[in-house]
Amino acid sequence: MRSLYQSAGLTLLWIGLAAGRAGAQAVPAPAAAPSGPWTGSIGGGLALTSGNTDTSTVNVAYDVTYDPKTKNVVKSDALYLKGKKDGESIVNRLGFNIRDQYNLGPRVFVFGQLQYLRDTFKAIDYLVAPTGGLGYKVVDTPRTSFTVDGGVGGVWEKNPGLDVKTSAAVTGSEHITQKLSDTANLVEQLSALWKTSDTSDALYTFGIGLIASVTARSQVKVELLDTYKGKPPTAATQKNDLAIIFSITYKLA
Repeated sequence: MRSLYQSAGLTLLWIGLAAGRAGAQAVPAPAAAPSGPWTGSIGGGLALTSGNTDTSTVNVAYDVTYDPKTKNVVKSDALYLKGKKDGESIVNRLGFNIRDQYNLGPRVFVFGQLQYLRDTFKAIDYLVAPTGGLGYKVVDTPRTSFTVDGGVGGVWEKNPGLDVKTSAAVTGSEHITQKLSDTANLVEQLSALWKTSDTSDALYTFGIGLIASVTARSQVKVELLDTYKGKPPTAATQKNDLAIIFSITYKLA
């Protein structure tokens, strides 16, 4: 796993240097300002994973935002990983999130969200967690965004051969976006979901990625995604899984 982290670091560094050089030489023409409240992107590419499986996979992802420039913003994103080894399906992960966020002031907001996860890495048939809470924009400038939030709700988890486990839940997360140049952004996020019935049975997700513009509408993205389950359903299931995801994205608006 150490070599995979090193590969991710070198790849992020290489893309960062390339993006900085490209930005210094020639900045792609900016895309036209969105004509409506909808923005988003869709992308796909290759992922390398290490943990319960060591294989190459394909990935498909999207993100979409509805922002009518009022106090309310709705965001949704999803990531699908699929892979086979020796003709057998060994990777099948789908993560989906949707959040409705309402600004109470320049920095404080409330939110409601729904998280869904299906992950054969973790022997999870499905995990559904509707939660809501309060957040704060620690930094909110054109170049840097840093937000933290926390919430409460419920969680339903189904594992192969076991009954559905239901519990109240507590969540916490932080999100950072840093504009490195006119053509490159660094994004990072860390989220945690704790079951109140057993706080050791927690789900942690960490992601860090670099996005570099190729044209006004296309981007190249490399992301390191780390998923940690505090109490896997079986002894054979490892707690930690790491994925390095390479993709090309296209801006829809």
